[in-house]
Amino acid sequence: MSLISKGAYIPDSRLARAVTEYVRDTETELLFNHSSRVYCFGALAGLQRGLQFDRELLYAGAMFHDIGLMPSHSSKQERFEVDGANAARDFLRSYGIPEEDVYTVWTAIALHTTPGIPVHMHPVVALVTAGVEMDVLGLTYQDYSDDDREAVVNAFPRSPGFKEEIIQSFYDGIKHKPDTTFGNVKADVISDKEPHFHGGNFCSVIRCSAWHG
Repeated sequence: MSLISKGAYIPDSRLARAVTEYVRDTETELLFNHSSRVYCFGALAGLQRGLQFDRELLYAGAMFHDIGLMPSHSSKQERFEVDGANAARDFLRSYGIPEEDVYTVWTAIALHTTPGIPVHMHPVVALVTAGVEMDVLGLTYQDYSDDDREAVVNAFPRSPGFKEEIIQSFYDGIKHKPDTTFGNVKADVISDKEPHFHGGNFCSVIRCSAWHG
């Protein structure tokens, strides 16, 4: 895995290997490869931004960030992000990771669908979101070289129909608890006062991203 690129290498540690095994056995291939790319793009973003970050913690955050979409880790009442954060918390505690680091990973996962906030927080929190925004939304597509993008996708394949597949995966993971999707109250306030307001749409951004497929 260290051959992906100098910047995107995955730490070859006991914890990282355990994370890989656990997530590979728990998630679909779609989500496992997506989460692996999130780590790689997050790590590359960290180098681009000149951030100091712990690769083990970033790897744990990236790999667990969507595990809450899986039935085995989905609660009836919590947001899927919180389910994933809780799963990572329990896993890291079982390996004796310091509570401060556990909380950092928990926060990174819990906030990865909350744009505009993680970028101002701890590097691990910021970079999990950066990886998600790159792989799902393509927001920083041009910030990565063709060689880096190709190397990451070759290591962790992105299927031709990834955009629709990831949207379906999100839907399947949250459709049983729609009340947990209550979101950005500011958009609701503007919509209430300005009838012609049209807020951004997550699925539309995915489909219009620079990524193919």
